[in-house]
Amino acid sequence: MTTTIIWTIAILTLLGVVLAVVLYLVAAKFRVEEDSRIDDVEKVLPGANCGGCGNAGCRAFAKSCVETMDLDRNFCPVGGNGTMKKVAAVLGIEVREKAPMVAVVRCNGSCENRPKVNDYGGYASCRVKAALYSGDTGCPFGCLGCGDCVAACQFGAIRMNPDTGLPEVDQDKCTACGACVRACPKNIIELRNKCPRGMRVFVSCVNKDKGAVARKACKVACIGCGKCAKVCPHGAITVEDNVAYIDFTKCKLCKKCVAECPTGAIHAVNFPVLKNKEE
Repeated sequence: MTTTIIWTIAILTLLGVVLAVVLYLVAAKFRVEEDSRIDDVEKVLPGANCGGCGNAGCRAFAKSCVETMDLDRNFCPVGGNGTMKKVAAVLGIEVREKAPMVAVVRCNGSCENRPKVNDYGGYASCRVKAALYSGDTGCPFGCLGCGDCVAACQFGAIRMNPDTGLPEVDQDKCTACGACVRACPKNIIELRNKCPRGMRVFVSCVNKDKGAVARKACKVACIGCGKCAKVCPHGAITVEDNVAYIDFTKCKLCKKCVAECPTGAIHAVNFPVLKNKEE
């Protein structure tokens, strides 16, 4: 009996050694050599693995940069232009600077502007809530208020305002990784150019209902009247599906549309406050 056990152990051990040698030889024969520059590029990346670059993580981003040698189509939003210069130095190529971006919440349907018409008692998730019904208010396009965007942000750059019930973005912490954009089932969060001193002009509404219906649901909704588009001297505003949109690549921050909007749906952020000459 003892001899049988010893022989069994010996045979299994020998079989294990033989299989290990075979696997080693096969791995060595079919091994794919990876470009050493991938490791060098990965070292200069932030290591956030947020997916904001469109890749599965920093390693995949580094591999894409090395394989394509095209940094115009590869950009790390967390590290920004500084990191991309380091990547370019590793690869020995040039890279053009890109304008910094920031997440913008395009909904102004606060508790005051957009009263509730019912109460949701289910699981606190915007994605789950959106799958069940249109929301707690008469606006089926606005923020659902459960904070999926907050949970998705790895940098603490977004929080829910308890007074308005809406998410707020801290532009100093925002890396424009796009995690909050992907997390929002209503598509109310957008990445826009940060512009000088963080100044931005945007339509804080995505309601596609006709004017009277939109205004009934939210008193600061865009009603698609088109006055903003007519007054814009730069052709930066279009009105489609009853809602206006400002193209930030064309907008010159003149704010004429802000003054023209009859509902206050267009917001101008971070502009200096002009003092009254009489003061």
